[in-house]
Amino acid sequence: MKTPDKQRTRQGSGILRTALRRNLGAMVAGTVLMGLYQAAETAFPIALGLIVEHTMRDRSPGRLGVSIGALAVIITTVSLSWRFGMRVLQKANTTEAHRWRVLVAGRGLEPVARDVDLKSGEVLTIATEDADQTADIIEVVPLLISSLVAVLIAAVALGLADVRLGLLVIVGTAAILTVLSVMSRRIGSSTREQQARVARAGAKVADLIIGLRPLHGFGGNSAAFRSYRRVSTEAKQQSVTVARVNGVYAGTALALNAVLAAAVTLTAGWLAFAGRINIGELVMAVGLAQFIMEPLRLFSEMPKYVMIARASAERMALVLSAPPVTTPGTGRPPSGPDLEVDCVRHGTLRKVRFRVAAGEFVALAAYQPRAAAELASVLALNVPPDAYDGSVRLGGRDLADLSVAAVREHLLVNPYDGEIFAGTLRTNIDPSGTGRPVDAAVEASMLTDVVALHREGLDYAVRDRGANLSGGQRQRLSLARALAADTDVLVLRDPTTAVDAVTEQLIARNVAKLRRGRTTLVITSSPALLDAADRVLVLDEGVITAEDTHRNLLAADEEYRLAVTR
Repeated sequence: MKTPDKQRTRQGSGILRTALRRNLGAMVAGTVLMGLYQAAETAFPIALGLIVEHTMRDRSPGRLGVSIGALAVIITTVSLSWRFGMRVLQKANTTEAHRWRVLVAGRGLEPVARDVDLKSGEVLTIATEDADQTADIIEVVPLLISSLVAVLIAAVALGLADVRLGLLVIVGTAAILTVLSVMSRRIGSSTREQQARVARAGAKVADLIIGLRPLHGFGGNSAAFRSYRRVSTEAKQQSVTVARVNGVYAGTALALNAVLAAAVTLTAGWLAFAGRINIGELVMAVGLAQFIMEPLRLFSEMPKYVMIARASAERMALVLSAPPVTTPGTGRPPSGPDLEVDCVRHGTLRKVRFRVAAGEFVALAAYQPRAAAELASVLALNVPPDAYDGSVRLGGRDLADLSVAAVREHLLVNPYDGEIFAGTLRTNIDPSGTGRPVDAAVEASMLTDVVALHREGLDYAVRDRGANLSGGQRQRLSLARALAADTDVLVLRDPTTAVDAVTEQLIARNVAKLRRGRTTLVITSSPALLDAADRVLVLDEGVITAEDTHRNLLAADEEYRLAVTR
């Protein structure tokens, strides 16, 4: 059996192989063009050496003109091959990064959650920075090969002048790469840790933004900001460590390249002084010694980028290879189903049992808010069916036997803190643009005053998280979205806590009217909604303790009266 770290590494390598395999054509074209660029760059000092040699030996204007024409061809080749080579590689890089971003985002939007210990902010970092750095491998490999081509051409050209010069380049390059490959491992581990800490800091920011209003409400913002400062400081310190390691790596690479270039220059000068090579070959050797520093720099940087891409790929593997929390069924419920909760035990829930018949409007008064939240989570499939005892049935079929898509199609549980998206009122009510009964939902949720307040109407722009709406307006917008979905079974949890009593009365009446003939369960303590329901269930200490109409319960149950009257 593989350890988790080894398994993750293997999966990260698989992601890199996938990226390379599906961009093979672009990489081949880019490698050819970049190899041509490096070959032309290498040919430039070689051509200069030949020009000097022939000029001193023949002193022919014709040969000089041909040499100048050859230099023009070389310069044109350098310009065009670089331009089109980088265009091909960067297009493939950008496209591949987009594919991984979409894939990671798609994992987060799947109906069945993945068993991965990452917060939304960390997943966001993986879907952006790590996807980009993984796709960089598409540019890294062609640049690595083309740099190797330049070094080999330079070594061959110098070897033709004198074998010792060629051997010096080959041996020196091998030594440089050996040193830098060892250092690149340190960069990979440091970068992996930095990415993790930056992602944690991003997740902390996301949590703070979501909970900013409650934090201000009880004075917890200072403690929360101190917590973020601590996480951010850790990320900063790790970033400084990575920068330091990168600086040492870059400095070492530059120094070693300079030493090799100086060694080639001095050796060529000594050979020229000894008469082993001529003046043209000396000019060529000095020119190549200067030129070779650029491909060597690229060549020596590639191990670092490979390690960074591998670290990012391993982090993406955390999301892409994570197993689903549960394996859903494949069945579908019948149309117009009923909802049945049978002996469910989860958290504070203790053998909760009730049934909402098809077309019935039922309210559930939970005396403990935690029990209400846990019941809503179970019904919304946020808790896998195998994580609680008992069963929940939709149309007589257990949720564990149904596909998640089918459950979502027939059953909607509107969350207490429904998210508001940047867009318009219309796109928040009908996100998919399917032409749902938006007007009826707006009227039932009493969102009409918000629509009438702005001349744009339903096209009024809404900021991220509904920042330009009040708490009551956000809640009514979320309710309108749930009603517009027009599902067979709708579960609402505390949909009117942020509105005034008069509006609450109107919403209760409107919802009961709009949902007539549709199965509806409202988890609430609102007297208006309780009174509008066909019957009321009382959830106390994890079990259903009473069942009757709202008015009968008010008359007969003192505890109920104290719990729901305002």
